[in-house]
Amino acid sequence: MALGPRLDLRQTQSLVMTPQLQQAIKLLALSNLEIETFVAEALDSNPLLEIGETRREAGEDAPEASPDEHDSAPGPDGEGALDIAQHALDPEAAPGDMGDWGQAASGGGSGEDMPEFENRTSDGVTLAEHLMEQVGAQAHDAREALIAIRIIHELDDAGYLQAELRQLSDELGAPLAEVERALELVQSLDPTGVGARSISECLALQAKEADRYDPCMARLIDNLDLLANGDIARLKRLCDVDDEDFADMLAELKGYDPKPGCQYGGASEAAVVPDVLVTPKGKTGWSIRINEASLPRLVVNREYYTELESGARDKASRKWLNEQLGEADWLIRALDQRQKTILKTASEIVKRQEGFFREGVSAMRPLTLREVAEEIEMHESTVSRVTSNKYLHCPRGTFEMKYFFSSGVAAADGEGASSEAIKARIKALCEGEDPKKVLSDQKLADLLNEEGFDLARRTVAKYREAIGIGSSAQRRREKKLKSL
Repeated sequence: MALGPRLDLRQTQSLVMTPQLQQAIKLLALSNLEIETFVAEALDSNPLLEIGETRREAGEDAPEASPDEHDSAPGPDGEGALDIAQHALDPEAAPGDMGDWGQAASGGGSGEDMPEFENRTSDGVTLAEHLMEQVGAQAHDAREALIAIRIIHELDDAGYLQAELRQLSDELGAPLAEVERALELVQSLDPTGVGARSISECLALQAKEADRYDPCMARLIDNLDLLANGDIARLKRLCDVDDEDFADMLAELKGYDPKPGCQYGGASEAAVVPDVLVTPKGKTGWSIRINEASLPRLVVNREYYTELESGARDKASRKWLNEQLGEADWLIRALDQRQKTILKTASEIVKRQEGFFREGVSAMRPLTLREVAEEIEMHESTVSRVTSNKYLHCPRGTFEMKYFFSSGVAAADGEGASSEAIKARIKALCEGEDPKKVLSDQKLADLLNEEGFDLARRTVAKYREAIGIGSSAQRRREKKLKSL
């Protein structure tokens, strides 16, 4: 084998995410209020942009979709533009013609002067934003980062993971081991303790970070119920420590934060303004439209562009002006595609969950991101971003769009029942129980099985705890106190 210097040619494919492409992806996850702030910044930075008259002011209705007509409303730039997130984030997606989005992906347009998303709100950094800022530097690859971001979107305000890893694995189409590694990544982020699935795990993560997670501390954290019940003697025996060491361990434990996510802002801090409006249309249909009350309509001031172009005498001035025009046109198209994507997704949700809109939560059906994505021919990551931080208003109230996605259990009709419907039924049974004959978890399971739901006792207990209903013993004491 000859040794020596030589020249080799290699051809590889890679995705370069320019600032414009990154912002196009992030646009999908912003609510209307966040878009309003983003547009205000764009108006300040681009002299060619201005607010135009909305369609309502022109005497027309807001963009509307029908659950039965969503397939007949393609965007002006084709499905490639609508599903940009798939091209950018799906590791198996093949490069293709992406229309005007392709220019952003390949480096067209400046992008440097576009408004920064980090400055889009005035309420401070949310927990999700704080965590996602760290993911890029900590993840081993883009796939792990994407799974971690999905996990971050499933955290509650306190920083706890509410979704089951198996459910996330099924919805993302990723091996469970990859989801578990992504969860480890999230749990390694600041603040320590986020991503935990229980208070014990949250405290254990903080003890490990402080290098205090020895076997004694582990037994203390694993038996917090004894601490809550005041069974200190038994707890000290389990930990195998003397009084002084036990006091030190308790002092250390009290220094941990059981709700690490609460130090950051949450979406609940801001007033909820619906992004999608759903109203009955006749006896069988639904009107679905974007709420344009909080969504400014951008237009390009062509007259001002012509005026500036006539005064541009050097090459640098003309280049800057063309870049401003390109960015203005791109942003208008991006916002238009965002609207169409939201309407398409909302339309499919209404179609799949029509029972909820007509009868209430008891008629909800299990629904996953993958089911909606396959029906509207988009990627799951796109649907996930479209439903994040978006709210849908209907005659039954205002709901986050992710509310309509839930796991389910088998039912007698073969279609299954949503976990939200099961929780509502458990709540109704507990509220209507005889104070002298409080229902046990097994009795609740038996009653639900009689109604056609295939539920085990442990599943009933999990749902009961999730909606904040105490055990049969706790409820018996509460009802007895109320009767005094």
